[in-house]
Amino acid sequence: MTISLHGFRHAPSRVAVMSVHTSPLEQPGTGDAGGMNVYISQTAMEMARRGIQVEVFTRATSSEQPPVAELAPGVLVRHIPAGPFEPLGRDELPAQLCAFTSGVLRAEAFHEPGYYDVIASHYWLSGQVGWLARDRWGVPLVHTAHTLAKVKNAALAEGDTPEPRTRVIGEEQVVAEADMLVANTAVEARELVGLYDADPRGVATVSPGVDLERFSPGSKTAARDALGLPHDAVVLAFAGRIQPLKAPDVLLYAAAELLERRPELRERLVVMIVGGPSGTGLEQPQALRELAVSLGIERQTRFLPPQPGESLVNVYRAADVVAVPSYNESFGLVALEAQACGTPVVAAEVGGLPVAVVHGVSGLLVPSHKASDWAGALASAALRPDRHAELSANAVLHARRFSWRRTTDALLETYAQATGSFRRALELRDEVAV
Repeated sequence: MTISLHGFRHAPSRVAVMSVHTSPLEQPGTGDAGGMNVYISQTAMEMARRGIQVEVFTRATSSEQPPVAELAPGVLVRHIPAGPFEPLGRDELPAQLCAFTSGVLRAEAFHEPGYYDVIASHYWLSGQVGWLARDRWGVPLVHTAHTLAKVKNAALAEGDTPEPRTRVIGEEQVVAEADMLVANTAVEARELVGLYDADPRGVATVSPGVDLERFSPGSKTAARDALGLPHDAVVLAFAGRIQPLKAPDVLLYAAAELLERRPELRERLVVMIVGGPSGTGLEQPQALRELAVSLGIERQTRFLPPQPGESLVNVYRAADVVAVPSYNESFGLVALEAQACGTPVVAAEVGGLPVAVVHGVSGLLVPSHKASDWAGALASAALRPDRHAELSANAVLHARRFSWRRTTDALLETYAQATGSFRRALELRDEVAV
């Protein structure tokens, strides 16, 4: 179904999306694939439903990948050769930006000038490519950072590696050159202004959404049967990439603390860790399993690989609580997906999580990463039936405030604003030249 774009004076007919380091075709939860993949694929498909053609440019990581693949009707993914046909770490990718940009410009050169109406870049590596394409194509660049180096470095997990100066400088350049910046929350918007000197007039706050058709309340019993979990278990779940930033170890420490306080739970407690190693987590891929052993909770802990959307729904529905203990999150899609399924979330009080989770209403926010604080919050949300039922009902209501349709509406407004300003600047320049 094509949705009318009435009201968008400068609505695009074709959008070029830059996603250098990760493809929307990849499975979220491992490597560099995560919430950004979901964001790109969901907003691209929503635009396509409105008759907008979307082309996503990403780096080819295998010689077997086709040059062009269809994500959905109206959404194409272009695999651009840049460097070896294999996954590369983010620290290795800056050296491939020249080759990637060349491939993007070459792909556009086969079309008539003005083929794309706007460039949407995601993450700073893509912003660097979008910045050059913007100047070459004469169209506006709308950039979404998703995460910011200065913010991550201010909240590092113990033993984690700080983001390099190269990234900081690269982000500063993209912020200075983009026609519009998209922030996930008002907090991120203030960070762009305060830490990166962004023009407040050029920052739009657009909250991510959730697939409310897929992620919805359902039978906890059926979900537990699908996962082989006892019906009477107390299930605490983590879903995401296994890396220090996401802090799944906090959940394990909290679970061990909870068992010390409530030893009668030892036969019922199940801690599900769903995801694969990523980032600095690749340096010690077995570290989390070893931690579970050292804490004496290896029998209570279950590790599952990254799950596709339909299976991830079972994880959320089976859980009594989903934990999001990250040291930094620009928003936290996992928190929103879990709440849409009717599962309360206990999350760290950082970044955009206070927007994704309403403290005391749809879940609980923890102001620290101490095991004692987390054990208390998890017990409150999972072990008090009346409290759990109240949080569960409110979680669904809160999640329904977010949808990808609403997110896409706001993005299109931002694209229209950027296009209007870009055209006015060109007209002013031409008038001055005359």
